Amino acid sequence: MAVRGIRGATTADANTKEEILEKTREMLDAIVRLNDIRTEDIASATFSVTADLDAEFPAVAARGMGWIYTPLFCAMEIPVPGSLKSCVRVLLHINTERRQEDMVHVYLHGAKKLRPDLNSENADRFYTSEK
Repeated sequence: MAVRGIRGATTADANTKEEILEKTREMLDAIVRLNDIRTEDIASATFSVTADLDAEFPAVAARGMGWIYTPLFCAMEIPVPGSLKSCVRVLLHINTERRQEDMVHVYLHGAKKLRPDLNSENADRFYTSEK
């Protein structure tokens, strides 16, 4: 069994606890559903937020989904000039027999801008809220 990485990102409409948790849950739900992940197969998750989102830790959403024993970590994204604002990102590590190229990465709301290559020949490995 290998450890595979799955990326996800979304944007929040406001810097509120409720909005951060709602958008993070939506993103995690999509990753879990599209990759058929069982909670016990999640090795760890690293979340990052942009500096304008400080009302709540996104990991709280994962805990609310039952990820009680999963190691979770939150960090602030590097504030590169001109980068996407109000963004929550996750790097999820899962234990699986599937190949890395079989993982489906999820980009929702304004975070679709992070992957302009989604219309390429690899688009089937990515999910955006437009599909």
